[in-house]
Amino acid sequence: MRLGLGVSRSSSLVTDPRRYTIVASTSTAIPSGRPTTVTIGKRWGEYQGANNWDGLLDPLDDALRSEILRYGEFARVAYTCFDFDHSSPSYGTCRFPKRSLLRGAGIPDTGYCVTRNLTATSGARLPRWAEPSTPAWFSRCTSWIGYVAECQDEDEIERLGRRDIVISFRGTATCLEWLENLRATLTHLPSVAVPAALGSDAAEPMVERGFWSLFTSSSSTRGSLRDQIRQEIRRLIDKYGGRGNPLSLTVTGHSLGAALAVLTAHDITTAFQDAPMVTVVSFGGPRVGNASFRRRLEESGIKVLRIVNTQDVITKVPGFVVEDQSVAEDKENGSIPSWLLSKTGWVYADIGRELRLPGQRTANVVACHDLSVYLNLVNQLSANCPLRSLAIRAAASQKQG
Repeated sequence: MRLGLGVSRSSSLVTDPRRYTIVASTSTAIPSGRPTTVTIGKRWGEYQGANNWDGLLDPLDDALRSEILRYGEFARVAYTCFDFDHSSPSYGTCRFPKRSLLRGAGIPDTGYCVTRNLTATSGARLPRWAEPSTPAWFSRCTSWIGYVAECQDEDEIERLGRRDIVISFRGTATCLEWLENLRATLTHLPSVAVPAALGSDAAEPMVERGFWSLFTSSSSTRGSLRDQIRQEIRRLIDKYGGRGNPLSLTVTGHSLGAALAVLTAHDITTAFQDAPMVTVVSFGGPRVGNASFRRRLEESGIKVLRIVNTQDVITKVPGFVVEDQSVAEDKENGSIPSWLLSKTGWVYADIGRELRLPGQRTANVVACHDLSVYLNLVNQLSANCPLRSLAIRAAASQKQG
């Protein structure tokens, strides 16, 4: 049944246990300053996804809404701090010193302190014939892409119920990053064995080639993004793990940053046996890997809250999805084993628990993908959302009729 309300007449109220849709317009602006916060305390594990956010998404719990907005602000900072000016000698770097990064980006009162800047290096290169005539900014291989921050304020630690470490990534900004996005076939994760119980035909864990390249490539002067994160997380675990307050790791990002957040979470739980609880809060993220990769994430205990605007085409690419079926039906050629389809390198899986936020349908693809639109939609949702109540009443009346 299709149910249209307000400005989103083609949207529907979905009750799939993995996907929740709540209709909202985008007319309300996000309040300036720090989002309203509530005490999380001993329920922090629940809000970090310990129970897969059961009972918190439909309707959206106000405390969870506040936390999503808070992490969305950390993702926004990764854009604000990036120097987009091609004519500047500092293009591709962070605009603010590490010690004042959050203050310079407009959120001085978070209780967090940035402990490390992060850079990513592209493994893609321009053709040699194009290099002589290409501006230096166009072929820049390594750029600032995010940061690590730890909660140091005792009042905020008490409110959150634990000491939280945030890793935040921006989306695509440089030309070579765009080239990496286009390398959309799947590639195998290194040194990953498929459990014998899954059978010899089971697909091995695979991830998008371009995302993996940005995560693992290094230059002569900079280590890979993966190595930078490992070094900093190892230091922070050694500093805080098993001492005093519980420790959590929250990885957030938008667009490309959402994909890197998933790869980061996987790598942390793979590299560190003593890793704390790892949660991903992603906005407008594309698909990252296949069903086997999703299974590995779930088995490792990683919790992923994937926030999706249903009008955003980026969340529907790359590749296509075959949902947990041993065969795929083809009307002309009969049944095709899913393991055989996986050999094409284009069979992906949607990862994590989804909170679906359809706004106004528009032909402007960029507007649908904008992080501010995502935060606007989330900002309007609450346990007392009048549009949700209206939807339920309308659905009930249609059933009766």
